[in-house]
Amino acid sequence: MNNLLRTSLALVLAAPLAAAADPASDIKALRAELEAMRSAYEARLQAMESRLKAAEAAAVAVDAPGAASAPPPAPAPVAAPVPAPAPTAGNGARGASAFNPAVSLILSGTYTRTSQDPERYAITGFPLPADAEVGPGTRGLSLAETELGFAASIDPWFRGAAFVALHPDDSLSVEEAWVQTTSLGGGFSLKAGRFFSGIGYLNPKHAHTRDFVDSPLAYQAMLGSQFGDDGLQLTWVAPTDWLVELGAEVGRGRSFPGGGDTSRNGAGMHALTAHTGGDIGDSHNWRAGLSMLRAKAKDQTLLAADAAGDTLASAFTGDTRIWIADAVWKWAPGGNDARTAFTLQGEYLHSTRNGELVYDIGGADSPGALRTTQSGWYLQGVYKFMPRWRVGLRTERLDPGTPDDGAGAGWPATSDYRPRRNTAMLEYRPSEFSRVRLQWARDHAREGAADNQLFLQYQMSLGAHGAHRY
Repeated sequence: MNNLLRTSLALVLAAPLAAAADPASDIKALRAELEAMRSAYEARLQAMESRLKAAEAAAVAVDAPGAASAPPPAPAPVAAPVPAPAPTAGNGARGASAFNPAVSLILSGTYTRTSQDPERYAITGFPLPADAEVGPGTRGLSLAETELGFAASIDPWFRGAAFVALHPDDSLSVEEAWVQTTSLGGGFSLKAGRFFSGIGYLNPKHAHTRDFVDSPLAYQAMLGSQFGDDGLQLTWVAPTDWLVELGAEVGRGRSFPGGGDTSRNGAGMHALTAHTGGDIGDSHNWRAGLSMLRAKAKDQTLLAADAAGDTLASAFTGDTRIWIADAVWKWAPGGNDARTAFTLQGEYLHSTRNGELVYDIGGADSPGALRTTQSGWYLQGVYKFMPRWRVGLRTERLDPGTPDDGAGAGWPATSDYRPRRNTAMLEYRPSEFSRVRLQWARDHAREGAADNQLFLQYQMSLGAHGAHRY
């Protein structure tokens, strides 16, 4: 290649003198040089072809039967390859596919300051199980829920995932552990195991993906913050331009509003979901849905405060049916939310309980029929005003309803009080994998006890982590 460059340069420089020289001798000399260059390049090409054929023959000999006893022909000598740099710690795997399974870890911590004792937190008119996750949590500095996740493709037909939660009290729980089909076809997918139900908008989401530190009051009062169960989930996505997704679930009914004695052969939970949505131009998209959850309870212990503020335990046996209407609208200029964006979302929950209640277990032991209707809603908006900053507002309200006859005299929803709360949030996100959030709330969940709640929270995402739900 260098000979060709030098020859070309010499030809260019010699061009002005060509007219004065002997034309015949100059042409003969040029032809001789070109022939020499051609011969040299043909020799190099032949050498390269020989090396290629030798390498191919060696590969065939290795793959052929009996290759171990017949050594391959030695290839022509080649230049020693440049050694690859040794992998450094943390840089040897690229992406989730490098793990089997992919591992993720969500680290979270919170500083909480409240004006009311969180140990006495209650939502007036809504009796709940002792293990329901309600209220602001522990005062002061504490490790918030940390999530460890594993996910992988099992084979061409299934994939699986498991998520283990490490709670502030050092206990462990399995949030989700399921397998899901990947090749049913026709838009169908079947999931089996433990999973968060697809009802509503927030319920399927893990806590670290939400826009506020805590769940809305309606979720706390009617779902114990989040409903999950052991069972089956079948979903179907229609082959249309607009999103049309239908789902059906059947489960054990182990979680509130189900629960209590779950030693049954049949299902204790059924759920139906329907969602639709789409884009409006380049900058807007939306989704809306309607869901129904039916759960059975048997001798389910519920705790509530009486008029004197003392906690009483009652036992409920019967059915609970919850309807959820949800909607979300998102805006980002040109569909790019890197700099600015806005999300408006809200949900309305309507719960009907029908069964038998034994009021004040160990005390009055007063049995009777119970039918009550309760409802609640929240509306929130989150605005991304700079690439790394977001601000949000949320308002919410509950209606505990009035029980019908029977044990209604003992059911705690005997006043016209309507729990409510208003919340403001400011968030800084250095990257997609970290956030620091400041949140303030004025909580009127308890009658006669307004609570000023201040939260400072951090969340960090380590390892492989897939895309979040819409």
